[in-house]
Amino acid sequence: MLKNYFLTAFRNFRHNKIFLLINILGLSIGLSSALVIYLIVEHDLTYDHFEPGRDRIYRVVTDMQMAGTLFPIGGIPTALPPALRSEVPGLERVSNFETLSDETLCSIPSNAPGTPREFKGQANFILADGDYFGIVPYDWLAGSPRTALTGIYQVVLTESRAKTYFPDASFAQMMGRQIILYHTNRGDTLALTVTGIVRDLEKNSDFQFKGFVSLATVLGNVHLQTNYSSPDWGGVSSSTQLFVKLAPGVKAAGLESRLKTLLQEHNPKANKDSKNSMVFRLQPLSELHFNATYGTIGEHLASKSSLSGLLVVAAFLLLLGCINFINLSTAQAAGRAKEIGIRKTMGGSRRQLMGQFLTETFLVTCFASLISLGLTPVLLQVFSDFIPKDLHFSLANLQGLPVFLPGLILVVTVLSGFYPALFLSRFNPVLVLKNQAFAGSGASRKAILRRGLTVAQFFVAQVFIMGTLFTVKQIHFLLNKDMGFAKEGIVLVSLPYNRVNWQEPDARPSVMLNELHAIPGIRAASLAGELPAASGWSSRTLTFRDGKKEIESDVRVKSGDSNYLAVYRIRLLAGRNIRPSDSSKAYLINETYMHLLGFQNPEQIVNKQVDSTPVVGVVADFNLGSLHETIKPLVFSADSRGAHRLNIALKPSDAEGKLWTATIDRIRAAFGRVYPGEVFSYHFFDETIAKFYDSEQHISRLLKWATGLAVGISCLGLLGLVIYSTNLRAKEISVRKVLGASVLRILGLLSRDFLVLVGIAFVVASPLAWWAMNRWLNSFAYRTSLSWWVFVLSGLCMALIALVTLSIQTIRAAAANPVKSLRSE
Repeated sequence: MLKNYFLTAFRNFRHNKIFLLINILGLSIGLSSALVIYLIVEHDLTYDHFEPGRDRIYRVVTDMQMAGTLFPIGGIPTALPPALRSEVPGLERVSNFETLSDETLCSIPSNAPGTPREFKGQANFILADGDYFGIVPYDWLAGSPRTALTGIYQVVLTESRAKTYFPDASFAQMMGRQIILYHTNRGDTLALTVTGIVRDLEKNSDFQFKGFVSLATVLGNVHLQTNYSSPDWGGVSSSTQLFVKLAPGVKAAGLESRLKTLLQEHNPKANKDSKNSMVFRLQPLSELHFNATYGTIGEHLASKSSLSGLLVVAAFLLLLGCINFINLSTAQAAGRAKEIGIRKTMGGSRRQLMGQFLTETFLVTCFASLISLGLTPVLLQVFSDFIPKDLHFSLANLQGLPVFLPGLILVVTVLSGFYPALFLSRFNPVLVLKNQAFAGSGASRKAILRRGLTVAQFFVAQVFIMGTLFTVKQIHFLLNKDMGFAKEGIVLVSLPYNRVNWQEPDARPSVMLNELHAIPGIRAASLAGELPAASGWSSRTLTFRDGKKEIESDVRVKSGDSNYLAVYRIRLLAGRNIRPSDSSKAYLINETYMHLLGFQNPEQIVNKQVDSTPVVGVVADFNLGSLHETIKPLVFSADSRGAHRLNIALKPSDAEGKLWTATIDRIRAAFGRVYPGEVFSYHFFDETIAKFYDSEQHISRLLKWATGLAVGISCLGLLGLVIYSTNLRAKEISVRKVLGASVLRILGLLSRDFLVLVGIAFVVASPLAWWAMNRWLNSFAYRTSLSWWVFVLSGLCMALIALVTLSIQTIRAAAANPVKSLRSE
């Protein structure tokens, strides 16, 4: 019986090659998309699943409220870990670590005389204690987790990092060797001894650190003590991470309650009123990879809403392929009616007929699956925005694939084949053999289900088109909106720190500025610590007193020299600019802070004092971050202690950009004179602004590809239906041509019904697209309008695409010689 099913299936495929090809292409696109999205989702959902007792591992995070503004922070005060270890029972492991700057430079002293080898930009070094390896298990290649990080100036390296530093040594020979870290964002110099080598984590994890410096090293370094061993319970830094592993039976809620008590004992002023508070919370390890509120410790933060969106896209694309199959299978019902009638007359049961049709569907799905495996590497590039850049998928090493792919084939077989099998197997053999199977019903061309499925296909395609146009429109608005400062032609150059002696003032930035002032292609140059708009920020609670009025506010803080306003063309509304002699003794404030303090006229607040510091001027409002958020209160001072970035405004370039190229070359030469031996690097400020909207750019690219795939599948199905319809109406077309109908008139006749279905899909899709895009735009403080022309344009695009698809076959049918079709009459 099974052999007969296969023989009949292949015979039917041979007679219907075009429809077979359309079905395979439609299903293969849907299956490929589902497979790729499965790989992406499976990758993100398996992060940090290898730690023993992972359901008992939590990160301690902090909810700080200052002047009524909530600040969720993924870090904790440095004083909390020792207090937690000594005063709170029920904890199996307590591990805190400090993340170091990615600008770390590593120097490897040579055994022979000569210059030590240097490795710049050595990312992923942390200060950790021994309990870290009790939270995250590693395979040890040399050394012991019990002793490797117990002393000062010790370091454990991963296998890849160790081989980079000591390429010619065995793991045993690496033990006891020395490396020197220059922590360039703080000026620390650490001479460290290698006490352990661990294998790199091969499983998905956010704990992708490459070097572990003993936390005890803090005790041997005065500067590190200042930053990492402060007994202050009030300061919270995201670089201070704390993970705990609860003992079996201990509840997270109980520990949170104990943390509240602990804070009250050590810092009674932490919760002085309803607008200023501090609360420690436990974040489960399972949320670490997905929670944007507190951020992740890894380089890749996933979004469950994005993953859900990907699954929806996969479901829609797969559904479109299944709809194609159902439409074409039911459309060919008349062509297979006699086959079914004869099989039933010869004793074939309905169950056997359904088995035959489901077998055919299964074979088509298997063919499509084979093609989809070949398409998967291509589609992985399409969805690359949702894949970490350092990860490469391989179908061979995914354990879930042998289960997922057969399951997917089975589901698609049932979705695509069950209804056509049910529909075809119910034909009455007597009516079929009398050519009356469809008598009076018009089911062969006008089936309600087929029309409904066609509308559904174009409904999905319309929604994708509208979504794509709106996201493109919003991104264009975000990138081109006036944010209150200049963005174009501004070059940012980070300056190296004085790692020889960080305690001494570094005069080189001033020398560098003098060099820049002599370059004719530069409009202005400023030394500053912060950009006008950045993803991170510093804030401070400031108090304004004016007679009986006292206003406490959380205020963003930025600093720079007196050229900062000129570089970014920030308007000064009243008062004066800051001066080099001001240091931090004078403030510029923005309009938002001025209004918050109760002033409407900028002149009125000049010379008033905020926290005993005079306000010397008011600047026009400008956005301090992405356009997702509104403008916040700001104070700007001349405090240059954190200044490490040159902000260089270039003069307008020529059409070829040669002027900018020449100017940057001169900046590079000046940098080499002031900082010999250092690596010069730069980027443009507008690139920083564009990175604010990486997520939106990813969504836009996803929608573009999803739209293309959805439209492609829908057009394949439409083409199949048109081919079937024109074949079925070949004699009608020939008669009309003989009676004088033009090709254009016949084209309109054949296309009208299908274009009506596209129009219905447009009417249904428009309200849903409006609702979805309005909801998405609500996440932006500043957003574009939901213009009516976007809906009209998407409808016209879909109609044009459908018309082109229809024309491929209808013009051919209308132009055919009527004699060939009427010869048999």
